Amino acid sequence: MVSNDGEEPLELTVEPWADAHQIPPKETCVVVTHSPAGDETWGGTSYGDEPFEVEHRPDSVTVWANGHCFHLSDRQGNAIYANEYGGGCPAQNPVV
Repeated sequence: MVSNDGEEPLELTVEPWADAHQIPPKETCVVVTHSPAGDETWGGTSYGDEPFEVEHRPDSVTVWANGHCFHLSDRQGNAIYANEYGGGCPAQNPVV
């Protein structure tokens, strides 16, 4: 979860896709990613068991989502907007 406790919009960038989103003041955005191998390993992180790395600056946050896809939602699970990068996202395109 990335929360904006400030009075101005906070820019959220999800890498490595360079996807930018504005989080309004007093709102929270949930970033979800899925393991590319399906085995809970995360390539690209400093530690193999961590799916995210986060960089914070005064007016922006960058989340490195090291899975094969990502999507954003609010705290209630409502999609902020449907993103699908790097292949089929299991949560958005479940195997039938």
